[in-house]
Amino acid sequence: MIMTRHADVLLTALAPMIWGSTYLVTTEFLPDGYPLTVAMLRALPAGLLLMLLVRRLPRGWWIARIFVLGALNFSIFWWCLFVAAYRLPGGVAATVAAFQPLMVIFFARMALGTPVRAAAIFAALIGVAGVAMLILTPAATLDMIGIIAGLGGAAAMAAGTVLTRRWQPAESLLTFTSWQMTAGGLLLMPVALAMEPALPPLSTENVLGLVYLGLIGGAITYVLFFRGIARLEPSAVSTLGFLSPVTAVMLGWLVLDQTFTLWQQMGLVAVFAGIWLAQRAARPAAQQPSERQASSVSAD
Repeated sequence: MIMTRHADVLLTALAPMIWGSTYLVTTEFLPDGYPLTVAMLRALPAGLLLMLLVRRLPRGWWIARIFVLGALNFSIFWWCLFVAAYRLPGGVAATVAAFQPLMVIFFARMALGTPVRAAAIFAALIGVAGVAMLILTPAATLDMIGIIAGLGGAAAMAAGTVLTRRWQPAESLLTFTSWQMTAGGLLLMPVALAMEPALPPLSTENVLGLVYLGLIGGAITYVLFFRGIARLEPSAVSTLGFLSPVTAVMLGWLVLDQTFTLWQQMGLVAVFAGIWLAQRAARPAAQQPSERQASSVSAD
């Protein structure tokens, strides 16, 4: 059971690590000034491609649920993310978004009845501090609309994470992911068409960037992420999101020759400490089902 849980954590961690590369791909491969269009193209084509593979459509109440999940995990989340990114320095936006694991803890209590553990809150706060040390600069400026957007995006993703755990259809992960990505892309489409101009002719680099964001940074990563939500406690999954800014900073250091200071290295240690503590805090709850099962077998 322990080895299985470790494998689940490692596979789930791949998703935020890959998401950390999206900043580099977006800035180096995609045209500037089309955030909503890019978000829509990241979700909708990949979602439709997966739906062609699985050939399954939601029915009944699942149609409404899928659009709620698609809005929370994709449409609202990415919308707020881009507003925050435009109105706040990158370090401030990422630090605000890092409060998501704290929100997950309390949302999980309300929706799933998961106990609020002091260790989990402490781990999330350490992770937030580590992210701030890693990417926040003293010269960063604040904007109230940007802060609200950042918190709104974190709240949307936190609620989506918890509801994804609560609403588990009797379908494959590919099917569940395809439904959510397609719904999220459909909801983004009218907003992108209304608020942004048409894309210019795309170069080969632009196309490769969109394919990467849609298939690898979208479909594959969300299959891994939703798999983790189904197998792990939501607080354990959400703190793995701290790996996204870690990957972004490391790629900037390796690929773009950006500096990596001692203060940032201390932040890196704090981030990994927060993730480790969060996994430790969630482990007893994750092991309870197996313990109950073992007790039942012994009683029989």
